[in-house]
Amino acid sequence: MGGERRYLAPAAWVNGAWAKDVLLEVGADGRWARIEPGAPSSEAERVPGPILPGLVNAHSHAFQRAIAGLTERSSGTADNFWHWRDRMYAAALRISPQQVEAIAAYLYAELLRAGYTHVCEFHYLHNDLDGKPYADAAEMSHALVRAAQRVGIGITVLPTLYMRSGFAAKGLRDDQRRFASTPESVLRIGEAVRRASNDADRVTAGVALHSLRAVDEAAVGDVARAAAGPVHIHIAEQQQEVADCLERHGQRPVEWLLAHATPDARWNLVHATQTTRDELAALRSTGASIVLCPSTEGNLGDGVFDLPAWMGASGRWSIGSDSHVTRSWQEELRLLEYSQRFVLRQRNVAAHAAVATSTAAALFDGAVEGGTAAAGVPLAGLAVGQRADFVVVDTESPALVGLPEDHLLDAIVFSSPDARFSRVYVAGEEVKQPELREAFGEAMQALWA
Repeated sequence: MGGERRYLAPAAWVNGAWAKDVLLEVGADGRWARIEPGAPSSEAERVPGPILPGLVNAHSHAFQRAIAGLTERSSGTADNFWHWRDRMYAAALRISPQQVEAIAAYLYAELLRAGYTHVCEFHYLHNDLDGKPYADAAEMSHALVRAAQRVGIGITVLPTLYMRSGFAAKGLRDDQRRFASTPESVLRIGEAVRRASNDADRVTAGVALHSLRAVDEAAVGDVARAAAGPVHIHIAEQQQEVADCLERHGQRPVEWLLAHATPDARWNLVHATQTTRDELAALRSTGASIVLCPSTEGNLGDGVFDLPAWMGASGRWSIGSDSHVTRSWQEELRLLEYSQRFVLRQRNVAAHAAVATSTAAALFDGAVEGGTAAAGVPLAGLAVGQRADFVVVDTESPALVGLPEDHLLDAIVFSSPDARFSRVYVAGEEVKQPELREAFGEAMQALWA
């Protein structure tokens, strides 16, 4: 952990608006100790541009970075999520811990450059190539942590329970053998990650349930109750998933979860693209959060989440890049808003739902606020007690040249190509990137040779 630091920013995004001449002090614990807008010139390090808080990437499958761009060809038949999943398994069945580490490090460096400063790794690739456990059951999780530490991003590992191939199945398919796990094994992996960390603000663990179709009914509540930290689950992502759940249980996925698992503020429901307004209203009363991944949801044909209903009820949410077809939070927020405009044939949907003026501000503030629940780490922006993560906006980016200052965030989100960030800080320390391209290229070549 570094010592105390002081920064002076010409502008900073504080409490949902731009504040000028902001003094920011970082305590010895890497958290904000003081935020003072309108500060006089002082002995502090001057940052060369406006600053934004870092964002949490709330849903990542790092190994899927290896297939970005490799699943976009049609076989001539109807193509959907389930066809894509079979192609994804080709990588899952071949990748080694060394390749996972190299690919994850490269990905995490991309995420940092894009302004994500923490990643939640929804991790179900537990076992060796033959499906047998590694000598250290946390082998793959430790590889992800090493990758994160190498580049300087914070990480919440979410060891993921995966027990069966579908609602009516008794176990996994052979091509899912590397995912096999038990309630006890995923809880032990999470504990191993936390035990090995000497900085719980930067490296921690929660737990994930892959989905209702992949987990024994009794295990859903048992694992959540025993978990330390946040609980994540894929839910109501595909229409087929909803139909299968109805056939098995006579209830839709969210209905079943609410009736049998009592979700609370630790829960983060990923996608939820196939939910009704009544289900969302019931979820809102539990304090649970939604994790949205617009680029992947669009890429896989999942559908469009009912953002107006959720934001209109002040529901908490965060964003993730999931399969990593993009590594830009700006693109995720753009797609989130534009998908609503496509469906509703309206503009500034998020602003209207949030009773705000700026759509970009409504989206950005929502993503910031929900990050803490997803990560289990205090990351709710430029405020005392939060981890001191921030990015410096490069105002020379072509998308930003000549804009009025109060429209800067609007252009960062909605004017593309994306505005760049000139510096990235995690826990008050500037992150310097190592050379990772060669190792990534070698891992990719070995994986797909």
